[in-house]
Amino acid sequence: MFEFVKNIKGDKVIWIIVGILSIFSLLAVYSSTGLLAYKKQGGDTEHYLLRQFFILGLGIILMYLMHLIRYTYYSRLAQVGLILTIPLLFVTLISGTNLNEANRWLTVPFINITFQSSDVAKLFLIMYVARVLSKNQEKIKEFKRGFLPAILPVVVICLLILPANFSTAAILFATCIVLMFIGRVNLKYIMALAGAGLLGIILLFMIAMVAPNLLPRSTTWKNRIEHFINKDQASVDENYQVDQAKIAIVSGGVFGKSPGKSTQRNFLPHPYSDFIFAIIIEEYGTVGGAVVMLLYLILFFRVIRIANKCPGNFGALLSVGIGFSLVFQALINMAVAVNLLPVTGQTLPLISMGGTSIWFTCIAIGIILSVSRRIEIETKNGTEVDVLQENQPAVA
Repeated sequence: MFEFVKNIKGDKVIWIIVGILSIFSLLAVYSSTGLLAYKKQGGDTEHYLLRQFFILGLGIILMYLMHLIRYTYYSRLAQVGLILTIPLLFVTLISGTNLNEANRWLTVPFINITFQSSDVAKLFLIMYVARVLSKNQEKIKEFKRGFLPAILPVVVICLLILPANFSTAAILFATCIVLMFIGRVNLKYIMALAGAGLLGIILLFMIAMVAPNLLPRSTTWKNRIEHFINKDQASVDENYQVDQAKIAIVSGGVFGKSPGKSTQRNFLPHPYSDFIFAIIIEEYGTVGGAVVMLLYLILFFRVIRIANKCPGNFGALLSVGIGFSLVFQALINMAVAVNLLPVTGQTLPLISMGGTSIWFTCIAIGIILSVSRRIEIETKNGTEVDVLQENQPAVA
C-alpha cells in the first residue's frame, strides 16, 4: 500500500478531489439506495454500498494505471479506438440492450458486464480530435486540410450516438467545438458548425412534432422540453421528478438534515443516479451542494493549469477536452436537479451509482494525470521538449 502511494504522480490536488468525491459518492449512494435495497436485495442495505466501494476502488486502480502511461501513446491509441468505435455504435443501435426506448448498452459475452458504447466513443473521439488538431497546426486555418479532418469524425460519432442519447451527443459535440476553438480552427468555421448544430436541434424538434415514430426518443425529447418551458400546464405526473427534487432541495436548507436523514429518497425516482445531487443538498444543505460544485470547478481549474504547463499541443488539448467534458456533464446534472435545465439523464461523474461509467470516468482522469505526471518528470529533469518532438513518437 505504501509503495502504491509512493508511486502516485501527477497533480496531487486532482487526486485529493477524486478522493473527496468518492467519499461523497459512498455516503450519498448508501443513503439513497435504501428503498431499492428493500425492493431488490431483501433489505440488505449494505449491498449497494459495498458494490459502489468495489467499483470506485477498481476505478482508482484503473486511474493509477492510466496515469503511468506516457500520454503521447494515447494519440496512437486514438486512431485504433476510433476505427473500433464506429462499428461498436452501429451494433449498439441495432441490437443493444433497450432501456427507456433506447439501445444504449452492450453486454460483454461470457463475463456479462454491460457498458454504454457512448462512453467509449466519447473518450476516443476527444483523443482523436486532440491528435488531429495538434498535428495540423501549420494548416489549421484551412478548410480542407485543417477543419475537415477534425470535424468529419465528430459528425459521424455524434450522429451515431444521437438516436439513443441526445444529451451525450450534445455534450460531446460542444466539447469538440471548444477543442477546435482552443486549437485555433478558423472562427468562421466554428460559428458555422455551432449554427448547424442549433439548426439540427430545431429540426429534430420539428420531426418529433410531425413524425414522432421516426425516431424512438424524439417524443421523449419533445415532452421534456415542453414540460420544462410550460411548467404550469404540465400534469402532476409529468412534473413528478422535478417536484420531488425541489422538495428535497428546499427541505435541505442551508446546512441540510445530516447524512442518512433524507426523506425524498423514498419518493424521488433514481435518487442514486440522475438526481443524486438533490439528495446531497437535502442531507448536506446548500453548503454541501456548493462544496461539490466547487470541487468540480477546482478540477477544471487544475486541468487548465496542466494544459498551460504542457510542452506539447496534444497533451494540452487532450487534458482540456477530457476535463471540460467531465465538468460540463457534472454542471448539467446539477442544473437538472435544481430545475435550471430539462431532464437529461446525465449522471454526476464519480458520485452517481454506476459501474462501467465510473470506470471510464476514472480512466479519463487517469489520462489527465498522465499529462501532469509527464510535466513533473520533465520539470524535475530540467529538460526542454520541442512541441513537434513531443507529438511525433505517438503519431509515427
